Amino acid sequence: MERVAVVGAGLIGRAWAIVFARAGLAVSLWDKLPGVAEGAMPVIRARLADLRAAGLVGEAPEAIAARIAPVAELGAAVAGAAHVQENGPERLEPKRELFAELDRLCPPEVVLASSTSGIPASAFTATLAGRGRCLVAHPVNPPYLVPLVELVGAPWTEPAVVARTRALMERVGQVPVTAHRETRGFVLNRLQAALLAEAFRLVRDGVMSVEDVDRCVKDGLGLRWSFMGPFETIDLNAPGGVADYAERFGPLMGGITEEQTPFHYDAATVARVAAERRAALPLERIEERSAWRDRRLMALLAHRRGQGG
Repeated sequence: MERVAVVGAGLIGRAWAIVFARAGLAVSLWDKLPGVAEGAMPVIRARLADLRAAGLVGEAPEAIAARIAPVAELGAAVAGAAHVQENGPERLEPKRELFAELDRLCPPEVVLASSTSGIPASAFTATLAGRGRCLVAHPVNPPYLVPLVELVGAPWTEPAVVARTRALMERVGQVPVTAHRETRGFVLNRLQAALLAEAFRLVRDGVMSVEDVDRCVKDGLGLRWSFMGPFETIDLNAPGGVADYAERFGPLMGGITEEQTPFHYDAATVARVAAERRAALPLERIEERSAWRDRRLMALLAHRRGQGG
């Protein structure tokens, strides 16, 4: 595979362009809005310069950016591409329309993948002639720093398409995981939703402040979770592994889950959390703090690579 089409040049589309280009692939970058694809290039070059400064790319930023070509027409963008990564609006009807157009434009062997965060492929590919080559390839933002990609096919997605997409993601340095069936929100969001719901409940019920709940994760759980998952974590937390952990702590942990009723993001609790966050970080500094986050992710990624992890 030598060419990939990135459809949608917003935040995620720009990031995917970096992922594919730094791996040596030619990238056609298209956006429905005139000028957006061209306007993405200065941002892409700046992110590549940051990656080079962090030691995460070996090539000169301009050499990588030269593989990315903004294209004005969708047909021209997908011409010659073996894989299309869609990053359109997170709304069902626009995705249906866009995938219908991609299915019409692309030869049958071209994989059509969506970056959607929560819309299952079955919802926007059911009526397509080429629905078997469609799937979700859901990244974590930003994918050039956080490599996980969830591959989620519809019931009719061909297994070979999933395998081919998994191989591509491994080739470009991502870490693909494959879901065996569609679930609401996919797996990463479901895990995140459980933690977020409990975090909001703890603040709502006056158990702990927003700042201290964040500390419980970043200075507690998050340190282990940066290099181990939850199952490996508990496997190492009891002399006899998972079975021993379940025997020792199962009643406690199970009892906690019985108390965890659904959280529906009520306005009062959201306002309380937002107020504490705005006191800690004014809105006008969010972009600055996001750039700080990315630099910290770069440093962590560089450290992990140096440790062989």
